[in-house]
Amino acid sequence: MTDEIALRAPTPRPRTKVVAASLALALGFLGAHWWYLGRRGAAWVTGYAVICLAATRLFPVWYDNPAFFLLFIPMIDGFIESVVFCLRSDEKFDQAYNPGLGRLTRTGWPEVLLAIFATLVGAICSMFGIAMVVVYLWSAMGWLDGYVL
Repeated sequence: MTDEIALRAPTPRPRTKVVAASLALALGFLGAHWWYLGRRGAAWVTGYAVICLAATRLFPVWYDNPAFFLLFIPMIDGFIESVVFCLRSDEKFDQAYNPGLGRLTRTGWPEVLLAIFATLVGAICSMFGIAMVVVYLWSAMGWLDGYVL
């Protein structure tokens, strides 16, 4: 009996849409949702973000650094993936991230509200990122000389 228990493989933890979407929303730029879902390449996303964050220390003003703008790429991807996780059908989510565990996911109001919130936050941050890039480029080109920002 003891040998039988020792030989059994551990049952994988079921993954949920709400946790995956919340991680993508809050820490998507670090690839936290990739680690949670067991996706390949999570270390690359995390490494990219850490390098960009470390490079922001090279400039006296963090938002004047091109590495800060490069960090918007995985951040916006996190917002988009958060919405995609929330709106993906239960069958497809379970098939991809809970294989062999049967149907576990039941979409409800938390997923819908999280998708709306992720869309709102993602749109605001995306517009902020685009505006920062425009102001940075226009300042570098001298187009804003004489304007007080």
